[in-house]
Amino acid sequence: MAAAAAIDEGGYQELPVALPSALKQEKLLPISAVVAVFVFFLEHSLLEMGRTIALIAAAGLIVVIVLASTRVAHHAEVLARKVGDPYGTMILTLSAVAVEVLILAIMMRTSTSPTLVRDTIYAAVMLDINGILGLAALLGGLRHGEQAYNDDSSKTYSVMILTAMGISMVVPEFVPRDRWHLYSGFTIAAMIALYALFLRMQVGTHSYFFSYSYPRRKQSAMEGSAPADLPVESKHEAAEEESTAFSIGVILFGVVVIGALAEFMSVFLNSGLEGTGAPPTLMAVVVASISAAPEILTALRAALRNRMQAVVNIALGASLSTVILTVPVMEGIALYTGQPFMMAMTSVQTVMVTITLIVAAINLNDGQTNAIEGMTHFVLFATFVMLTVLGL
Repeated sequence: MAAAAAIDEGGYQELPVALPSALKQEKLLPISAVVAVFVFFLEHSLLEMGRTIALIAAAGLIVVIVLASTRVAHHAEVLARKVGDPYGTMILTLSAVAVEVLILAIMMRTSTSPTLVRDTIYAAVMLDINGILGLAALLGGLRHGEQAYNDDSSKTYSVMILTAMGISMVVPEFVPRDRWHLYSGFTIAAMIALYALFLRMQVGTHSYFFSYSYPRRKQSAMEGSAPADLPVESKHEAAEEESTAFSIGVILFGVVVIGALAEFMSVFLNSGLEGTGAPPTLMAVVVASISAAPEILTALRAALRNRMQAVVNIALGASLSTVILTVPVMEGIALYTGQPFMMAMTSVQTVMVTITLIVAAINLNDGQTNAIEGMTHFVLFATFVMLTVLGL
């Protein structure tokens, strides 16, 4: 009761009071660490039990990684609210991409597929734009009808995604293999330049591109006053924002745990899928799904609350971040190791990305979404799933 009174009077708890509650909320990460230690000692025994056990172990580790990544994402949001822009935007973006890059870098050590990075980025774009945006617009449209947002944001995101994917995943098809290192260096510089300018726009003079002023609604005394374009948080929710040092510590610990789990997951997944004839892009879809899992729930909640601007920022922003930040990191690794990987998309992938971006440009051009527009994207996502099953 004393803790509750402290919240009601001051709005926030002092760290010594809030710490036990905060530690209790972080039980997922210690459990994930225990799982990693457990698997470390039983790895060889589990692998000797055969393919089925390996696949079961891989599936279990994927679930644990997703749960751990949700806590990392939560604390990244806490830090973003505390420090504000531009650092808040950078934290949110880098924390989301860091998990994906970490898993990719680890899986590249055990995977023999030279297209893992390309297929992962492609799968992430399909998941974000067609899966997350499509399902959110469909469900939100069925509940609220037309949902408004700032069309400047969708146009900016779309043209940036098209440019980044064109430079890094279409043009490489025409670059001779003996000159790949030169073009990789150019790609790294181009992605950094694009991201630097985009970040300056997003948090600077063009920040209004990425926000929408929703009509204010009446709030109860418990809700207080919150920005019109953000979900209202209660005082108890605000009190859960732990100290900056605590959030940074949780993020760092979470990334280490996720890295350890990804190492074992990669081994089990490779062992379980070997010789099964599974689609070669399956591992890429797994990596993309892990990084997108926290975003899916956030976007669906925003859509059902009639906050389509948040959905657009999450879906298109995640796609852009995946391309524009993952590419230079992985290209840099390739240049350092001297082992190039294939970045040029296949014909089917190029067609799917082209259709997706054209449909997005048409649907997201008027500042309103509806269930029909959501359904078109969701059908494209279903098509992506079908093509993956067919191994295309």
